[in-house]
Amino acid sequence: MVIIGNFKVSKGYETWKKAFLDNHSMREKHGIKVLAFGQNKMESDHIYTVIDVPSLEVMQNLMKEPEMIKLRENAGVISETQEMVTIQE
Repeated sequence: MVIIGNFKVSKGYETWKKAFLDNHSMREKHGIKVLAFGQNKMESDHIYTVIDVPSLEVMQNLMKEPEMIKLRENAGVISETQEMVTIQE
């Protein structure tokens, strides 16, 4: 299942990117593959991710894990701005 996510960050793109890349092992553990990520060219505090996950349940459970919550906070993710959509061909 492919999910496109977007959200704002408060600590800048580079801070978020470092945390995101450092989190590879957690994604791998849950079978999540990164297809693309980046920032909006016009609004650099808007981040977009495209990931392939085994199921929506896996993603929802991961987002509730204390380690993931802390990582996102440290990366400056503004949770209230997060949107996720699943897409299919």
